[in-house]
Amino acid sequence: MKIKTIDITAKQWFDKANGNSYFSAQVTLDFGMKTQKIFRLPYQYGYGNHYTQIAKEELNKRFKLNIPDIMALWRYCQDHKIILRTDKHENCLKKDVVNYGWNI
Repeated sequence: MKIKTIDITAKQWFDKANGNSYFSAQVTLDFGMKTQKIFRLPYQYGYGNHYTQIAKEELNKRFKLNIPDIMALWRYCQDHKIILRTDKHENCLKKDVVNYGWNI
């Protein structure tokens, strides 16, 4: 499978009481094309752009991309001429982040 685009949209919730961040995300391959595929990353601990690392791990598992552990997803996409778009919505409600991670 030759992937043309990877779109990752994440939602993040910050647990003020414990000082931890959590996210869930939706990953869309080949957005708007006949080959489009979507999967979700469930609610889990992580901050910053950790959601892109988890997306990379899932891409390796689901689509056998063999992206090396030490290589960032953006670098892999750049080297393989794949369009990568990421978007993170911060300060979301916990219930919205949990629900966003449910599988389609």
